[in-house]
Amino acid sequence: MADAATAATFVDPYLDDLGPDDADLTSHETYIAGVPFATYDRLRATDPVHWTEESDGSGFWSILRYDDALQVSHDVKTFTSTRGIRLEEMDPDETEARRTLMEMDPPEHTRYRRLVSKGFTRRTVESYEDGIRRLAAEVVEAALPKGEFDFVTDIAEQLPMRMLGRLLGTSDEDGHKLVAWGDALLGNTDPEFTDYPVDLTDTEQFRMVPFRSPASIQIFSYAQEQAAARRGKPTDDIISQLLAPARDGRPLTDHEFNNFFTLLVAAGNDTTRYTMAHGMWVLAAHPELWRAWKDNPELTPTAVEEILRTGSVTMHFRRTATQDVELRGRRIKAGDKVVMWYNSANHDDEGFPLPYRFDLARERNDHMAFGRNGPHLCLGAWLARMEIRLVFEELMKRVDRIELMGEPDRLRSNFISGIKHLPVRVH
Repeated sequence: MADAATAATFVDPYLDDLGPDDADLTSHETYIAGVPFATYDRLRATDPVHWTEESDGSGFWSILRYDDALQVSHDVKTFTSTRGIRLEEMDPDETEARRTLMEMDPPEHTRYRRLVSKGFTRRTVESYEDGIRRLAAEVVEAALPKGEFDFVTDIAEQLPMRMLGRLLGTSDEDGHKLVAWGDALLGNTDPEFTDYPVDLTDTEQFRMVPFRSPASIQIFSYAQEQAAARRGKPTDDIISQLLAPARDGRPLTDHEFNNFFTLLVAAGNDTTRYTMAHGMWVLAAHPELWRAWKDNPELTPTAVEEILRTGSVTMHFRRTATQDVELRGRRIKAGDKVVMWYNSANHDDEGFPLPYRFDLARERNDHMAFGRNGPHLCLGAWLARMEIRLVFEELMKRVDRIELMGEPDRLRSNFISGIKHLPVRVH
């Protein structure tokens, strides 16, 4: 047996091209070619709290260092989520109409989170393992006989889709609709996923619905159908939990329920799918990593965390300063947008030694793929970890080698780093 640490750490940086130094961080087009890590490297070294101009906005502060991103993430009194979590600027009416759990701070955020948090605790998710493993095995065994296929659509999309349906209490047939709607929401800048990409078409008519997407309207209608079916006969699923009164006895309004349901659809499939796709891209491009992991299954816990760190699928979240504050000598004014670039923080050499080395055995890996510990820690973090782990475990039981059959096709988005298609051949 190869030494696990040696087998995992000898690789060169997993990206051949770290991106142009002059990349526009706000442009969706930038990310079609990949994440512009060279730009992040330069800014972390020279201007880690960087004022970033926008062609269609007021500009914002880019937070590029790991420690600074942690500070902003945890200090909800100074850096609020209530004004929006994306670069887009909204007037008060839009903000209120499109508000979800993510655009709230404690204690309101805590109240909403408690509605469903029980179903996502580590202990609860561990109780799902046998069922998720069966689903993972079914998904893998359906794809492998093809020999050559799109890893994203045939494997990475399938497990989160089916698991989302189990959590919501919906059918596998409806899962395809949920995925398409989720793609239109998080991929609202990519013409493959929506007829109304927000910066390429006029979306003014949709400005009052989440993600400025007509898919939200379809999800609202579906959500109300599901709610009506459960109001007279509650079931053991998240929809019934959302319909139940909170601890203060107040149930969600229809509008609050619709927005919460829409968030679950958007977050419940895409980010986990894209994380799996990133992991497969790295492993297929570096077959020595596949062999090291396959030969040393004890690497699995650290390997999953390294996939999450290096993928950093949610590339940024925004906050808004509630008061004047100084950070690394830069004066941030009340009302300024402050944007944490997680993919920069997760490749900061002050937080991660040799950050561009994909190390299956990396021991200290307190990455920010889920936002780190704090009020806005990703609700589905433990579920995502399990889904990623089980897909790769089931693949490694059956596959000796995977090779890339083409370049990854990436999402057009400055918000989500996603591989939409990844052609592979299995041996």
